[in-house]
Formats: sequence, C-alpha cells, structure tokens
Amino acid sequence: MDDAPTKAYRDHWYESADGLRLYARDYPGPADSSGHPDLCMHGLTRNSADFAWIARHLAQTRRVISVDQRGRGRSDYDPNAANYTPAVYVEDMFKLLDELAIPRLLIIGTSMGGLMAMLMANRQPGRFAGIVLNDIGPDLDPAGLDRIKGYVGKQWEINSWNDAVAQTREINEVAFPNYTDAEWLRFTRGLYREDRGVPVLAYDPALAQPMLDAESDAVPPDLWPLFEGIADLPLLLVRGALSDLLSIDCVEKMRTISPGMEYEEVPERGHAPMLDEPSAVAAIDDFFGRVSGG
Repeated sequence: MDDAPTKAYRDHWYESADGLRLYARDYPGPADSSGHPDLCMHGLTRNSADFAWIARHLAQTRRVISVDQRGRGRSDYDPNAANYTPAVYVEDMFKLLDELAIPRLLIIGTSMGGLMAMLMANRQPGRFAGIVLNDIGPDLDPAGLDRIKGYVGKQWEINSWNDAVAQTREINEVAFPNYTDAEWLRFTRGLYREDRGVPVLAYDPALAQPMLDAESDAVPPDLWPLFEGIADLPLLLVRGALSDLLSIDCVEKMRTISPGMEYEEVPERGHAPMLDEPSAVAAIDDFFGRVSGG
C-alpha cells in the first residue's frame, strides 16, 4: 500500500469490541496546535492510504487519524461477513476515539465514510466540530451503485503491478479521466498490497456480501433522517463534477435542508475526489480554519 516517502505518522493498533486487531495511521501534528483533531474515514474498498496526501497536509496544523476499517488494509479481516456494515464500523470508530481520548473532532468521510459520519454525528452530535462529506449524500444514485456492485469483491488474475494498474484504470478511469501513468501507479499502490511479490487487493472480498444482500443494512434504505439530524452542524459537501453516485438533485435537496452547508464541486473528478485536488484542498482548509482553528 502507498506510504509517504518519509513516514509522517505513527502506527496505531487497537482492539475492537469483538476482538479484531484494527489499524490506524496517527499523524501527530504540531505540539502547539489549537485545532481539533481530524478523523479520516475511507470508502467501501479503500483504506487509510486514500488520505496519504491530505492527511500529511492537514497534519501541518492539527492531529490527523486515518483508519483502516475492519477487512481493509492492515486491519484484521472479520470471519463473520455480516459485520461488514456501517453500524459495526461506527462502533469501532467510537472505541478508537475513546482509547485516544479525543473528546471533540472533525471528520472527513469519503463515500461509505460519509455515511458513517452521519451515523456518528446523530449518535453524539456535540462531539463533532465539523464534517466534510466527500461525494456522498442521503440518496445514492443507482448508476453509481450498480457500477460499484459490478467490481466489489471480484477476483481478477493479477500477476504484476502492470496488471494491477491496468485493472485499476479500467474500473476507475471514469472517475479520473485525466490521470497520468504516475498517478495511476500511485493510486493502485494504495489499493493493493504485495503478497510474495504479487499484488493483491488490500480488502477482504467477503465485504461485498452485505452490500449485495437485499435484506442487509449495509446501505440503509432511507438516509434522509440521518442527514436531517446533522443539518445544523458545520458541513462541507465535496462532489466530483463527474460523480455517478451523488446527483445534483440530491445536492440541491441537501442544501435546502441545510442552508448553511458549504459546497465545493471538483472538476474532472467522478466518485470520489482524492482530496488532493487544489479546489478541494482550498475548501477543506478554509472550512477547518473557520470551524476549528489551528
């Protein structure tokens, strides 16, 4: 998986309530920071490497925690695939925050991580100084869901990093149409780990099972009450201009419910921006500076 050229974080290991060994990157930030810490939560098949750039950037002013949810990255895989749901992940996150003694914080949630942010803020609204929702809302566009279901959990014959890059590009080029070869390699190294010299996806294929189960709560049927529950919190919504998961209609409804929500659309990006894009970085810096300081 992708690491910074100079490791800017500490490895943090903790145990879930049901005994799994879970992992997070802990970027300490400056000793004199007055800004709230930031928790970064990734999407369905991603991991903490997704935030490698933005975490290092934000750690110039504050502490940043970037997690591997169970079944991803360096965290244990769950022997019970039914636990691969946002409700379980949220319990893991609260345990992590309590262990780290973080009473109040900011959140960046990409895709599934944004759904988790909504759940967490409904549970403990006073704990969150501000939330960035990255390309996610209460309505999930069927086109994007179908695309994700078409690849999640699938196993391909990958024998080299060239194979891995080609597969990654085939799946994700719709979201990153102007990526260079170097960017595709960096992106791919965040999605794969090496096993005896061969790249393998850095997530448990079984995590697809709850999503594909029509009776599962992996994707709750009505998310609007969750969003209404956080509508008065400081919010920033980031959307890829080419997104097939977050529609403009959904964005407009969100802005009606939460008139104070800030909005940034990232050009030439689909689902979901990597948050290293200049417009996204500027929007997050401005938002965090105003709601949290540091």
